Amino acid sequence: MAFDSIMVFHDRFRNHILPDKIHMLSVCFLVPDLRREYGGCAGNIAYNLALLGGDPLPMAAVGKDFEPYRAWLEQRGIPCTHIEVYEDNYTAQAFITTDLDDNQITAFHPGAMDHAHRQALPLDAGVSIGMVAPDGREGMLEHAAQFAAAGIPFIFDPGQGLPMFGSEEIQAFIEQANWITVNDYEWELIHERTGLDERQVAAKVEALIITRGARGSAIYTAGKCIEVPVAKATEVVDPTGCGDAYRGGLLWGLMNDQDWETTGRVASLMGAIKVAHAGTQNHHFSGQEFAARFHQEFGCAL
Repeated sequence: MAFDSIMVFHDRFRNHILPDKIHMLSVCFLVPDLRREYGGCAGNIAYNLALLGGDPLPMAAVGKDFEPYRAWLEQRGIPCTHIEVYEDNYTAQAFITTDLDDNQITAFHPGAMDHAHRQALPLDAGVSIGMVAPDGREGMLEHAAQFAAAGIPFIFDPGQGLPMFGSEEIQAFIEQANWITVNDYEWELIHERTGLDERQVAAKVEALIITRGARGSAIYTAGKCIEVPVAKATEVVDPTGCGDAYRGGLLWGLMNDQDWETTGRVASLMGAIKVAHAGTQNHHFSGQEFAARFHQEFGCAL
């Protein structure tokens, strides 16, 4: 769980950063546009799964400033039972400044997220499928091990947390997980650190899902590769959170025993719907609207 403070600089960073003075950088950017969004992978994925009619149960460590976010989630029927507040910390926060070339400078404060390892999985909560998404380093390691020990199938989704882990740790995640989902950059990092290719990793799990932005995604499963087409966005407004929307679609497909072709297309459409909206939790649709859009995009019924 995190708060995202998103600012827009109405100029270009390159006009104000002198390359030969980078060693003594001291700059200030005037940002007249500012919005604060609810974010973080756990919140975003839960929001998208709930939109599809799923029953998310997010688990996260948050700080003393979490109450507005809690109210937002509860208004949308997302339980906060397993979200633990640490009063001496702030909730994780990202401060993102974007210029007119869409370059970004981001500062991230982990805050309470560093306490994630102090939470144990709620094994008595009827969890059928889990996901280990970006979190505190020790929390990701321990929660993956807890899922595996309890026999609860889970998705390993390292995201921006992947650089925290070395070869042996990544290989341990692969051995424990049932599914792995990464974007193409994260996949290259896994390949570089483990020496394993797509087929080798896919042979160790039920499916390896690699997203490729505007080029769609690929699902390696049962000795084959399923190419998932990209759904067309009505407009491109904000790519932040598209990966989390995609993962909400994956979870929905797995929870509803859908085949991979359908699951991948649901996930793709979720990403396309999200990219047309600013922020990570500002898109809405009814089940009927989603089914109609699915038929329009892919020519088949959901």
